[in-house]
Amino acid sequence: MLASTLISCNQNSNSDKSVQNLAVQVQELKEKYRPGLGEYMIGIQLHHSKLWYAGINRNWKLADYEIGEIKESFESIKEVETDRPEVKTVGIIEPAIVGLTQAIANKDETEFKKSYELLTAGCNNCHTTNHFEFNVIITPTAPPVNNQDFTAKP
Repeated sequence: MLASTLISCNQNSNSDKSVQNLAVQVQELKEKYRPGLGEYMIGIQLHHSKLWYAGINRNWKLADYEIGEIKESFESIKEVETDRPEVKTVGIIEPAIVGLTQAIANKDETEFKKSYELLTAGCNNCHTTNHFEFNVIITPTAPPVNNQDFTAKP
């Protein structure tokens, strides 16, 4: 009985050490690999473009997905990039995101286009505010990828 108790305690101790080691490794990985603000912005730029083509093609499911990806990216930026002062101004785009979300839910192409223009202007206002005025975002003139069909499916 005493032997099994000692073995059990030893196994628990080893298990605790393993969990602690794993926690340390996870923290080290988080510190070593984290996307920078630029990587997030490249992703947002791609979703911004895909959002446009989804909306003008009245593919509301895809548009909803893309605005969700943009929202998620900005939430991640706020969590991860806490040391970047420009992150404090990303709220500039919030009204546009709300407008786009409503336009998509209402399947309103006219309101979608207005809100999309507001989003694009918000991106540029944020860039200007943070001295990145050389990085100008526009409404796309060509699909961002040539291997995706943006038309709505029944």
